Amino acid sequence: MTRYLIDSSVFIQAKNLHYGFDFCPAFWDWLVQQHDAGSVGSIEKVGDELKAGQDVLADWAVARGAAFFAAPDTAVVPALGQVSSWANTQKYEPAAVATFLQVADYWLVAHALAHRCAVVTNEVPAQTVKKIKIPNACLGLGVQCVTPYEMLRRERAKFVLGQ
Repeated sequence: MTRYLIDSSVFIQAKNLHYGFDFCPAFWDWLVQQHDAGSVGSIEKVGDELKAGQDVLADWAVARGAAFFAAPDTAVVPALGQVSSWANTQKYEPAAVATFLQVADYWLVAHALAHRCAVVTNEVPAQTVKKIKIPNACLGLGVQCVTPYEMLRRERAKFVLGQ
């Protein structure tokens, strides 16, 4: 079974676009069900970003709590070092590396590396030295990275109208 860790971009775009709470609550229910089954979650730093929004998504994140948005554990600490070493040995500008090491993306990739999870993000790889993108970091570190649609298809999610 693949365990997925979801990036904040997925939650934010889902709320704002394809899976608004007002017209597609099944998406949000599916996330909770899959979390309860042990296959979907995220990390504390992502939860913090969502809670800062002070909107319906922030309320949802608060209601999910630390169970859904996992705090870093002892396995994550050495992975942080691996991710940092990787970032510092690539050809990114120093400002790009410094920014990456200060945001949730860094912690998300490290958590996925430590626990052999797949990262779910809307970001796409980019050949730039100005910003470290999640898919580039995942590729460089051997961490699986998928789009939300790939995750939904792999897990055979079904959002079907009721009777």
